Amino acid sequence: MAVGARSGHGEPERRPGDEGHPGETPRNPGGRPEPRGEAGPPAGDDPGGRPPADAGNPDEAPRTDAGRSDGGQPPGPGGDPEPARREPSRSRSFWKELPLLIGIALLLALVIKTFLVQAFSIPSESMQNTLQRGDRVLVDKLTPWFGSKPERGEVVVFHDPGGWLGETPAANNGPIGGGIQKVLSFVGLMPSAEEKDLIKRVIATGGDTVECKGDNQPVVVNGKPLDEPYIYPGNTPCSDKPFGPVKVPEGRIWVMGDHRQDSLDSRWHMEGDRFQGTVSEDDVVGRAVAVAWPLNRLDFLSVPKTFDQPGLNAAGAAVPPALGLAGALPVVLWRRRRIVRAAAAGEIVAAAAAGERVVGAGRRGIRARRRG
Repeated sequence: MAVGARSGHGEPERRPGDEGHPGETPRNPGGRPEPRGEAGPPAGDDPGGRPPADAGNPDEAPRTDAGRSDGGQPPGPGGDPEPARREPSRSRSFWKELPLLIGIALLLALVIKTFLVQAFSIPSESMQNTLQRGDRVLVDKLTPWFGSKPERGEVVVFHDPGGWLGETPAANNGPIGGGIQKVLSFVGLMPSAEEKDLIKRVIATGGDTVECKGDNQPVVVNGKPLDEPYIYPGNTPCSDKPFGPVKVPEGRIWVMGDHRQDSLDSRWHMEGDRFQGTVSEDDVVGRAVAVAWPLNRLDFLSVPKTFDQPGLNAAGAAVPPALGLAGALPVVLWRRRRIVRAAAAGEIVAAAAAGERVVGAGRRGIRARRRG
């Protein structure tokens, strides 16, 4: 029996413990027996005689087209390919950026609330039907920074001048609810539980004279009656509390609610007040410009046309005469100067005709005679 002859089944039979047997056919590192003689091409060789793709260095592992063994994964410390590395999850970066986004949003809300617009909630029915309880209004806080002052007909939010709201106990929301409300009110997303603000309509401003005699008579400002279609249906302008005439001090405003019979406004705070129920312009937070909530009540709060009627502005009525006087004064002075100069020139001509020597002439036509 020839040593190393192949069987008809390919690989020679091996038994456990036969490694290193003197009669065993030597094997290459790939596990196939070395060919001996011309028994035929080794398994895996191309019939055309070309060497296999992994021929060469027997210790080198087969490589892929990418130049890396075992599917392109680099070998680990023990020779086995390392598992594929996972890319970091993008959700992790989102959670890292979330606090920054929240901080920026709160900062923007604080800037908007302080300098631009602030939302206020309507707590009562004193401004019906213009405003309903629970409405959210947007208050302009930008224009006051540029010197804008409250005007007649505007709906304004102002701080309690003192005693208008009384001692209203604050609602107890607990430590957690109270803390959340403080944070949200600080950035303008909720009304503050500590601030006491009111909302009314401006009827008269500094320098105006306002009065209402009752008996369904209208409110009169600077002698002009107001047509007030915004008053709550069924109410009268002031039958429940007539007043006036009141001269509004400079820098202050006279305010009234649209629901006249359900509004404790300037009329009810005249007694014992040296300012006769008026509100300081410094207490005004800003003008309510729009109803923002609920959505079915979205609306702009414009100034009624009755406040644009001619002659209503007492200060403005004195402006044209003042301007006329200021424009006429230079003309009068100029004409007077011309008359004086003409008179002086006439005296000079007369003196020259009489043979007198004129030594000086001015506004009074001073001259002297020279004796003969």
